[in-house]
Amino acid sequence: MPGQVFRRDIERETGAPWEQWLQWLEEDAAQRYSYDELTGYLQEVRGAGLRWAPIIADMYRQQQGHKPVGQTIAVGFNIGVRKTAALSREQLWHYLISPDGLKLWIGEVEPFNLEAGTVFESKEGVSGKLSVVKPYEKLRLSWQRPDWEHPSTLQIYLLPTKTGKTTISFNQEKLDDLYMRHIMKRHWEEAAERMLQEAGQTR
Repeated sequence: MPGQVFRRDIERETGAPWEQWLQWLEEDAAQRYSYDELTGYLQEVRGAGLRWAPIIADMYRQQQGHKPVGQTIAVGFNIGVRKTAALSREQLWHYLISPDGLKLWIGEVEPFNLEAGTVFESKEGVSGKLSVVKPYEKLRLSWQRPDWEHPSTLQIYLLPTKTGKTTISFNQEKLDDLYMRHIMKRHWEEAAERMLQEAGQTR
C-alpha cells in the first residue's frame, strides 16, 4: 500500500492525489500497457514529468500485482548502494564518524558515544539507535526520518577490495513503500559519492 509520504508528495508535486492518478489510469486502460508505454503515456498524455512518470508507473504496476524490485517478505522494501574509492578503511571510517561525515548519514547532531545502545537525533529530525558498532568494518542502526511512522534498519559496511581500495555499502531495510525506495536510493547514492570525495580531500 502507498505510504503517507508518497501520498503527500505526489499531490504536492504533481497537483493531483494518488486516487486521481488511479482513476486516470483505469479510464485509459493503462493495465494493458507495457512499462515503456505506461511511462510514455504518463509523460505525454498526463504530464507526469521525467521524475514522476517512472515512480507512478512502478506504484501502479505493483497495485496491479507485479512484484516490484527491492521487496522481500523478510525485510519489506530495501535498497543497497555501493561506491568504491582509493581510500583505506581507516581513512573512510574516521571520516564517517567525524562531524562532516555524520552530516551525510544522520545530519547535524551533537557528539555521541559510538557504541551499541546509543540513541541519537539530528537537528533535521533523523533519529535512531545504534545496535552494532565494529570499528573500520560495520555499523547497524535503526534510522527514521521525522515524517516516517516507523523506523528502517540501516547497515553501513566498509569493504576492502583486492586492489587496496575500499567500498562503502549502505543497506537499508523496512522502507515504507516502493516510492521511499526510490527516494532513499538516490539519497544514499549522493551521500556515498560525497563521502568518498570529501574523505579523499582530508588525507
